[in-house]
Amino acid sequence: MTHASPTPRGTERNLLSAYTTLRLGGPARELVEVESSEEAVAVLRAAEGPTLVLAGGSNVVIGDAGFDGTVVLLRGGGIERTGDVVRVEAGQVWDGFVAWTVAHDRSGVECLSGIPGSVGATPIQNVGAYGQEVAQTIESVRVWDREKDEVRDWSPAECGFAYRHSVFKHSDRYLVMSVDFRLEASGLSGPVAYAELAKRLGVDVGDRAPLAEVRDAVIGLRRGKGMVLDEDDHDTWSAGSFFTNPVVRQAVFHEVAERAGGEPPHWETDGGVKVSAAWLIGAAGFEKGYRRGNVGLSTKHTLALTNRGGATTAELLALAGEVADTVEEKFGVRLHPEPVMVDVTRQPPSGPLSERSRTGEHRGIGTVRHYCRRACRRRSAAARSATRPPRRTRRHRR
Repeated sequence: MTHASPTPRGTERNLLSAYTTLRLGGPARELVEVESSEEAVAVLRAAEGPTLVLAGGSNVVIGDAGFDGTVVLLRGGGIERTGDVVRVEAGQVWDGFVAWTVAHDRSGVECLSGIPGSVGATPIQNVGAYGQEVAQTIESVRVWDREKDEVRDWSPAECGFAYRHSVFKHSDRYLVMSVDFRLEASGLSGPVAYAELAKRLGVDVGDRAPLAEVRDAVIGLRRGKGMVLDEDDHDTWSAGSFFTNPVVRQAVFHEVAERAGGEPPHWETDGGVKVSAAWLIGAAGFEKGYRRGNVGLSTKHTLALTNRGGATTAELLALAGEVADTVEEKFGVRLHPEPVMVDVTRQPPSGPLSERSRTGEHRGIGTVRHYCRRACRRRSAAARSATRPPRRTRRHRR
């Protein structure tokens, strides 16, 4: 099994930058590596103070000061099929699972090829790309509720899936242990819904194509945008798309189009009009490769904020704030970050925008101090003493 984050060496083992695709994040007070979700639950039950669960580390931004608590590194994986339902362990590498579905003629997640991270993270974010999202095929999610100290299978309705969102996001109450997917037994993809992908495949929107061809096309598109992990390519030292596409009311969309002198790329949704964040960033004056110190926009895709080497989280957030502020100033639409923020505080950029910051008008990206996966304080002392956690494989203190 290949993990998304780079392999730490020597004294780097306590630095969380070694476990995130951004290569950012300060030290953890303690790290515990586990090989299954069940082991993770045992560690979390016994932990005192804040806790954080990391697997692929691909959709998280961790502060420079690190994490003053227990970090659980979830490893291991597993795929088990029963009829049309496939159960996948939370620690399974996501793209490894997608490759498995293609090899076994199981249709439904092929357009999500090449996405880094773990299976357990996908329902939290309701991961999606190229016309598919995991909510379309999730049958149930096995969840540990730390307040009730119970494990239960949740239906999609209970998960509250929405665009890049679920009830699990920004909540420290739940741990995703495994995910059940209902996948069609077919060597053909679902109807291709994304025009760019259809063009790459040489088919019409709504047509189906062989799974392997769809997977190859998606990976090719992602690689061209720096969205396939490559340790030698700093364009991939990112958290993927840093901002979500804003969904706005029709009246706001018309105002954006008026300010832009024409309609930006957009999609009609039940909640309004979804506008391309990448287009807004470019139209606000940010070019691919825009640089601010040790961070910058990808040279391949404006939506990815990247670590060019030697960066800090403070630098990254200053760039994110500069981009969000400028887009809002020009188009009246606020961009919101997609990754989970862990113990970060916003640093204003230098220049005119920071002047507004000092007068209290600077909105930033939404300053966040968020403990992801905090140990439930309401668990009983009896439950703690009755549960014996696995051996700490790594223990580090600042």
